[in-house]
Parts: sequence; C-alpha cells; structure tokens
Amino acid sequence: MASAAEQMAANMSWGAFGKATELKQRILFTLGLLIVYRVGTYIPVPGIDGNELRAFMDQAATGIGGVLNMFTGGAISRMGIFALGIMPYISASIIVQLLAAMWAPLQQLKKEGEQGRKKINQYTRYGTVLLATFQAYGLAVSLESGGLATDPGWFFRIACVITLVGGTMFLMWLGEQITARGIGNGISLIIFVGIIAEVPAALAQFFASGRSGAISVPVIIGVLLMVALTIIFVVFMERSLRKIHIQYPRRQVGMKVYDGGSSHLPIKVNPAGVIPAIFASSLLLLPTTLATFSHSQTGPVMSTILAYFGPGQPLYLLFMTAMVVFFTYFYTFNVAFKPEDVADNLKNQNGFIPGIRPGKRTEEYLEYVVNRVLVLGSAYLAVVVLFPEILRNQLAIPFYFGGTSVLIVVSVTMDTIQQIQSHLLAHQYEGLIEKSNLRGKKRSPKKGGPARR
Repeated sequence: MASAAEQMAANMSWGAFGKATELKQRILFTLGLLIVYRVGTYIPVPGIDGNELRAFMDQAATGIGGVLNMFTGGAISRMGIFALGIMPYISASIIVQLLAAMWAPLQQLKKEGEQGRKKINQYTRYGTVLLATFQAYGLAVSLESGGLATDPGWFFRIACVITLVGGTMFLMWLGEQITARGIGNGISLIIFVGIIAEVPAALAQFFASGRSGAISVPVIIGVLLMVALTIIFVVFMERSLRKIHIQYPRRQVGMKVYDGGSSHLPIKVNPAGVIPAIFASSLLLLPTTLATFSHSQTGPVMSTILAYFGPGQPLYLLFMTAMVVFFTYFYTFNVAFKPEDVADNLKNQNGFIPGIRPGKRTEEYLEYVVNRVLVLGSAYLAVVVLFPEILRNQLAIPFYFGGTSVLIVVSVTMDTIQQIQSHLLAHQYEGLIEKSNLRGKKRSPKKGGPARR
C-alpha cells in the first residue's frame, strides 16, 4: 500500500509544477547564476599567450589537462578567471572538517548549533583564500616557466594571483547563493555544469577519431555501452538502502491509548554521495597541475610526481582508491550519518530498534551496521571512479573520460530532481491545507445560530 506522499508524488504533473511559483523562482535563480559562471569561464586572465596555451592544452587533453577541464568547465584550457575552479574551497572544507574531527576547539564549535556552523564556515572561507593564493601563485610561476605568459615578471604574477583568487571567491559565493536561494547543492551544480558543458566537444572529438580510423568502431560501441552500463549501475547503487526496523511504544493521551507504530530508518549504501570522489580528485590535482604547466622547466622531483601521479598511472590509481575509501568513511560518520545523533533522536522520540536498548547500545549497533554497509559503498565508489580510468588508458581514448565525471553527473541530477519533487510535495500539501481550511469555514455555523451541545 503506497503512502500518501508516494501517491502525491506519482500524481505530480506539469500543471502542479506551473502552480509552484516559489519553485520556478528558485530554478530560474539557479539557472541565472550558472549562466554567470559559464560566461566567466570565457573571460581570460591578463597576460596569457593564447596561441601557446591552446597548443599546450591540445597536447595535455588526454591527461591532466582533461581532468582540469572537467572540474573547471574548460576554464583552465582558456585560462579564464575561474581557472582554479571551486577546488580550493573543497580542499579547505576537507582540512576544516578533518580538524573539526580531531581538534577540541572546533569540536566544541560543532556542538554550538547554527552559530558554531557559521563560525566553521568562516574559517573555511579564510582557508579558501590561503589555498587559492598559494595555488594561483604556483600556477603563475608555472605558466611563466612553460613560456605561456606574454610578459613574465612580478606584475604578471600579482595580476594572475588577484584575478584567480577573486574568481574562486566569487564561485564560492555563487555556490552558497544557489544552495540557500536556489535548488540543489550549489558547489556540486557548478562542477556538474562544467562537466556537461565539455561533453559535446568531447563526443565530437571521439566520433571524429572514429571517422579518421584512429579508433575502431567496436571500441566506440564498447565505450558507449560502458558509459550506459556505468550510469545504470550508479543509479541502482545510489538508490540502494539498508532499512532498519524502528518500533514506537504505546502512548496515552488523556483517556485514549494509541497503539505503537513502526517505521524504517533508511541507510543508503553510499551516504556520502559524490563528495568522496570530489575530495580525492581535488587533492590529487594540485601537484600534477603545477608540474604540468611548468612544462620542460620541471625539476627531478616534480617530473617524478608527474610521471607517477598522472591520470591512469599505478600510484595515481592506488592513492585515488585509498582516498575514496577514507573520505567515504570520514564524511559519512562526521557529516552524512552520525550514529550518536541518530541514536539520541530516536531516544527523544521514544523509538527503539527491536532487541537493542536505547542510547549507547543503539549507537553501537548503528555504527556496526553503517561500517559494514560502507564496505560495499566505498568499493562501489572506487570501482566507478577507477574502472573508466583503466579502460581509457588501455584503449587509448583521445580525450579525458573518468568515472568521477559520470558519478558527479548522475548523483547531482538525482539529488536535484529529488529536491524539486520535495518542493512540489510541499506545495501540494500547502494547497490541501488551504482547501481544508476553506471547507472548514464554509461548514462552520453562522453567527447567532443555535450552538450544538
């Protein structure tokens, strides 16, 4: 028997969408800010030799250049003002969340509710400025070393740092505005739009390689099938749940006794979503970015880093796997699903898991279940992220194609659609409440009429 919410969700139509004025405003607001982001990727940083940069990025398109293009929406290939993308903000978030899990003052801030969260966000912004400044300066020096600057020197470095840091901070603000006043997660949507924007050019290049004979027809068909199967697999795993039965005892209100109800606590196979893949990719991008743009001027250390930590290399795959597994567990237990908080909420609502005592025992049981569910969840994320990387290198596909991009596109699409459905359901509930109030007023007795006893 479907619940009332499920029945309402099944009956949702374009007519219901047309009546949801607030939802339409949120969607238009989100689209407007994403268009601003796309326009910014075409505004170049001053002092860049466009021809040299184009030639260099054509050579690096199958390696780190393709990875950077994926996360920056092509801004790095044009050296636009958003060339650093949102990655400094993500890296700063990783550092602050790691510190919040280990450092007592930040742990105390997390317990202070909304005020503590605002303070932690402020520290994250400060960290973003520091990381973006460091990365922008390293990128400016690397561009000079690679001969991609028209007028090398301190003026170019300062202009490059100011422009790139300002672009990153503006992107961070855009993401926060989308999350607060738009629809979906702003940071994830910015990365999502950057990936989608590069898909048509990548497909055109892929099919052009097939027409020229560089790639055989079976390989083209195999890659398309692999993408379709990966999308199906990601959708299936993202919708997979481990349900824990929750029981509520009988309760007495006045003279009436209400029977205890039951429900389920859903635990996703991948509670962390796409965050672990984004975190892991962002941490691996910094050394390879600097090594790549410094071109032939790299020293032995940076050359070794580029050789072993480039996309598709064994150490790159090993570190990517380790970081995906680590961030899956870390993000789940510190942000997405906290067993202690869930156990406290159940205890406050008089709910309990049959056979498990409320409180500490429930927390231990939830931690036990989530730990084992995450074995499957982290393995799934690692396979989706790494399998296309290995296959792409084996088949020598002439453009970057990674599992992280597929995972981001599918996960963000599902999350955004779910938020739209939630807004539509809320709008329908408001409509039902208004109708019931109107009916109640019509049925109410007239003033001065006999009162019923």
